[in-house]
Amino acid sequence: MIGKIVTGKSFRGCLNYLHEGRLQPTKELQQLEAAKKQAQVISFNQCFGDKKQLMKQFGEVRLMNPRLSKPVFHATISFAYADSNRLTIQDKADIATELAKAFRFEDNQYVAIAHADTKHEHLHIVANRIGYNGKTASDSNSYKRMAEFGRRMELKYNLTQVLSPNRFLSKQERQEQKTKPRLDNRKELLKQRLNTAIQSSKTMLDVKQLMEKHGYEVELGRGIAFTDQQHVRFKGSQVGFALATIEKKLKQQQNQQAKRQEVQPNTYLKRDREENEIKERKGMRL
Repeated sequence: MIGKIVTGKSFRGCLNYLHEGRLQPTKELQQLEAAKKQAQVISFNQCFGDKKQLMKQFGEVRLMNPRLSKPVFHATISFAYADSNRLTIQDKADIATELAKAFRFEDNQYVAIAHADTKHEHLHIVANRIGYNGKTASDSNSYKRMAEFGRRMELKYNLTQVLSPNRFLSKQERQEQKTKPRLDNRKELLKQRLNTAIQSSKTMLDVKQLMEKHGYEVELGRGIAFTDQQHVRFKGSQVGFALATIEKKLKQQQNQQAKRQEVQPNTYLKRDREENEIKERKGMRL
């Protein structure tokens, strides 16, 4: 399993994302994004209710320490493909409880949400770093603590073991990591697939769906970004295809197609006139 932790400012933004997905530019895309998320709340702690109720409850406790700029604790746990369907909902809820204890917010508000919008199972835990006593759960050394937590859970639940993050690998493990595909190879593959998807598409929705078929998670908002199956994320601009660039290419393709449709009938008319002229000349000779 792989874990990632971020701290943030907005419970509203975090909970909106977990329930509805990333903000999309159109209503149609937003509905598709929300349906794809398949969000399932599997446990509550010191809080309860729907998305709006949770926002209100988290916000009220946040006021107990208004000086803290980043009260949102957001952990993402991704499980290996080989572990698909190995864990029950209760197992995942128990892992969320274990995480809360490891990061010492077990008495704070938190909610665990399971997602099924990618090919691998993953779990989100959103917690209020501020407790009912006004004290704040520390986020120091979260990178190392999450790595250690992941190794413990792999052993406890008999999950596929993965290498620790690079900072904590042995010399031998670091050497083995060097044999893995280079980041540049990932970028080049993304660039090739994205270019092909654009050439085969009429709209941004077409591009998004084609890239998802290749296993990429597509973030589409003010810009565009792609996350591959190994959780490596690239902005479109990093591979030469910013959102504006893609939209421009799609527009150019539409214009070229329209011109071809205009030229084609004219070509047929010109050919017909030439054939008629030839027939008339032949008739005059007879």
